Amino acid sequence: MIFDIKTAKETALQLLQINAIKLQPQTPFTWASGWKSPIYCDNRICLSFPEVRNSITQKFALLIKKKYENVEVIAGVATGAIGIGMLVANALNLPFIYIRPEAKKHGRQNQIEGIVPKGKKVVVIEDLISTGKSSLLAVEALKKVDADLLGMVAIFSYGFHVADDNFKKANISLNTLSDYENLVELAKEKEYITTIQTKTLQNWRTNPSEWGK
Repeated sequence: MIFDIKTAKETALQLLQINAIKLQPQTPFTWASGWKSPIYCDNRICLSFPEVRNSITQKFALLIKKKYENVEVIAGVATGAIGIGMLVANALNLPFIYIRPEAKKHGRQNQIEGIVPKGKKVVVIEDLISTGKSSLLAVEALKKVDADLLGMVAIFSYGFHVADDNFKKANISLNTLSDYENLVELAKEKEYITTIQTKTLQNWRTNPSEWGK
């Protein structure tokens, strides 16, 4: 769920203004999964804009203080959330770790980089939620070391039903700064897209895997 409507709209506008989110209903992108999509989101771009990254950091800090006040460790999901995760941990004066998709094949063969948070209360930070599968790999890694996982927060979510199901099955709460529904509404309000393009974007999310075929 989103933190609140005001934050969702502010964050969506920031992402559009810096082209972290691009909307191209007429010339769709192709995702790594093969899906055709009228939207592409790369929130790592936020790190190149001090005003935006500071705003997102403060929004995350407020969200975490409100939802997870007992947090002891901030964890970033590699690689997209390492930068913003470090900034949030610094703002909250908390330890930071990051989690790889899988353990390294060499050296110490770590999956979790930093002090292993056994028994510690952890909040995981992500930059983007699509189906949630890759994000939940980080959750599994933390469970294996007996961390006390409080929940996950993310900059943006596409709001797919499959993601809702995956987080529900994993019994993990998810809170985001913004989401697809508020983005499309804001983009229409600010005339980034036309009424026809708005309908295209809304139709895409109903069946993204088949859209454009």
